[in-house]
Amino acid sequence: MTVFERLANSIIVPVVVLDDVKDAVPTANAMAAGGVDVMEITFRTACAAEAIKAVSKNCPNVLVGAGTIINIEQCKLAVEMGAKFIVSPGFDEELVKWCIEHNIAVCPGCVTPTEIMAAMKLGLKVVKYFPTNIYGGLKALKALSGPFAGMKFITTSGISTENIKDFVSAPFVHAVGGSWVCPKEDIVSGNFEKITQLCKEARNAATGG
Repeated sequence: MTVFERLANSIIVPVVVLDDVKDAVPTANAMAAGGVDVMEITFRTACAAEAIKAVSKNCPNVLVGAGTIINIEQCKLAVEMGAKFIVSPGFDEELVKWCIEHNIAVCPGCVTPTEIMAAMKLGLKVVKYFPTNIYGGLKALKALSGPFAGMKFITTSGISTENIKDFVSAPFVHAVGGSWVCPKEDIVSGNFEKITQLCKEARNAATGG
């Protein structure tokens, strides 16, 4: 199964913010127990690279990637630490080309027709749409899917258990991203059972289970 197939199969791509490396593996295991076996560890915190390394080494059943990658240096470090996919908030041609050359799955943020065309030109078939709730939500995605019928979106921001089914039912949505299944306060307090439950609830809502 390819990286993008794994992301679609998971339905949810959790955006995980970690302040302490020790929380990385328990968070990964908690989400996997809830049916979500991928995680995007955001580079917004100092321990992100080490957290990716910890999950990569200790959780073989979890596909770990790096999020909020905004330059090539972060990208290279994340891959060196074991990241299997790269997510960036915007489109950076140098970063995308490096990932393609090194056979690393990459999902850049693209919200305009120009950005989507730039991604398509490099052969990408899945891009990140962020922040979804600011850039028109499902209506905007549906409109963009017209001229860009071959493109799929991992849509992030504004997604919840209450509306996830609306998004994943759309043929142009590849998966949804967000942190509501792994709240930072629950990670910090070690409330991993709740994270498992949140993942289960979100997946059930998405599949109608």
